[in-house]
Amino acid sequence: MATTRTAHTIWSGDLPSGSGQVSLDTSGIGTYDVTWKARAEESDGKTSPEELIAAAHSACFSMAFSAALKEEDKTPERVETKADVSFQPGEGITGIHLTMSASVPGLNNEDFQRIADGAKTDCPVSAALKGTTITLDATLES
Repeated sequence: MATTRTAHTIWSGDLPSGSGQVSLDTSGIGTYDVTWKARAEESDGKTSPEELIAAAHSACFSMAFSAALKEEDKTPERVETKADVSFQPGEGITGIHLTMSASVPGLNNEDFQRIADGAKTDCPVSAALKGTTITLDATLES
């Protein structure tokens, strides 16, 4: 079954001094302030498109990794993924670095790394961002 998720933004003013609000419409869990300064300099309690991409990518990768483990008859006890999305004004998004650690009983490190690399490629968010360099550090916890 296909799904559609919706968010919207209302922006006022020019880019350097304007501001906006991003609303997560489908979930209804919040409205978040955005500004150029928060995007290009310090966040100052506001979000940015890159932070929203980082949230989406970390969740998607964790799900893709868990799904790939299921295909190997393994179940993770815990998966923690951090996504760092780098943004350079004038260039755009310059890279995404995923850092993941997981506890997976009965899985050796070689298989863990293979599955993690596959999840990095197979994650739908990674696929949508394939024009961007995506790197991964994956650690199997004991």
